[in-house]
Amino acid sequence: MIRPLAERLRPATLDEYIGQKHLVGKNAVLRNMIEVGRVSSFILWGPPGVGKTTLALIVANQLKVPFYTLSAVTSGVKDVRDVIAKAKSGGFFNQRSPILFIDEIHRFSKSQQDSLLGAVEKGIVTLIGATTENPSFEVIRPLLSRCQLYVLYPLEKDDLLELLHRAVTQDEELKKKNIKFVEKGAILRYSGGDARKLLNVLELTVDSVSGDDVEITDELVTKCIQQNPLAYDKDGEMHYDIISAFIKSIRGSDPDAALYWLARMIEGGEEPTFIARRLLISAAEDIGLANPNALLLANAAFDAVNKIGWPEGRIPLAEATVYLATSKKSNSAYNGISSALDLVKQTGNQPVPLHLRNAPTKLMADLGYHDGYKYAHDYPGNFVEQQYLPDELKKARIWKAQHSPNEEKLYQQMLRCWGKRFEE
Repeated sequence: MIRPLAERLRPATLDEYIGQKHLVGKNAVLRNMIEVGRVSSFILWGPPGVGKTTLALIVANQLKVPFYTLSAVTSGVKDVRDVIAKAKSGGFFNQRSPILFIDEIHRFSKSQQDSLLGAVEKGIVTLIGATTENPSFEVIRPLLSRCQLYVLYPLEKDDLLELLHRAVTQDEELKKKNIKFVEKGAILRYSGGDARKLLNVLELTVDSVSGDDVEITDELVTKCIQQNPLAYDKDGEMHYDIISAFIKSIRGSDPDAALYWLARMIEGGEEPTFIARRLLISAAEDIGLANPNALLLANAAFDAVNKIGWPEGRIPLAEATVYLATSKKSNSAYNGISSALDLVKQTGNQPVPLHLRNAPTKLMADLGYHDGYKYAHDYPGNFVEQQYLPDELKKARIWKAQHSPNEEKLYQQMLRCWGKRFEE
């Protein structure tokens, strides 16, 4: 049986590895660790098809150590303990620790993750975890503190083009055909920065043409994808495309489309907490101050899903989806914190004005800390005008209202307090 193209082209060395130059390029942190042979436990966080599993295999090959792999979907605590026992029994003095690679580590329960702690801390195994989810939410803090975290990004256009060239010039099966790229736009677009998806689409397109002469056009690629919508998505890479469509439908105030994409995720076996977390983000980012109740409802849906799971969890998810999609929208808070972060990066650590500083000691009081501070509740309307920003930034405007009915009230309150400062 001929293996899939993505497997045939899986890199075996760092020099063959494409992308992630910030980790494996010249003098990059992970390359240096691998080349000196001192690799500590780490977690790779990134979308599908960007080389997480391949990187783990390269580490094991480079260090010439045993390689154990577990899938968080099918493995339990017993499987983890069995691997640790094997690692202990096979260990020798001064020998490097074997690699334990756990794919989708975000799916491990707390007890499963707890079972890893001792072995990782004692160096019995070097853990390499792979996750498409933010480890801060899904990996327990004690385990996360014992591991380095490396972020992987979707492949860039030049990386994808290099991969296409390598496929048609080095793969023994594709070399049997005369493959010519008339256009590359569609195949790059459908890949979405995912190397595995790119190669699956290429293989699908080549296989659709009889004979040895293959001219790849955007039309041919699109036709193949439409006829075989799941052919390049066997392992759930559509995950990110559908969640993107879901969030954009909510942002665009289309409850019908939002419910459709929600149903697609439910039918596809998506993790309910993944959907609920995205609803929370959307409530804060896209609805925001236009309807603060949206965040409360999204949080309630998140709690409900955690308590009841599937299949009933679809109901609070649907309720939150419709509520968010039909709500007024505002991203003023999102824009505000983005502007504030940009300002901090541009201006550095500006000193806190003396009257805003805390003065818990006599020395601090003698130095003028807290002097001149006006307690807002001592004044009419619980407001008194004074400077709260650093001296260099005292005229900066960061939050700018978007005039939905609810947010208009907030804006009018700021006008009453600050007058011209908030006039647009």
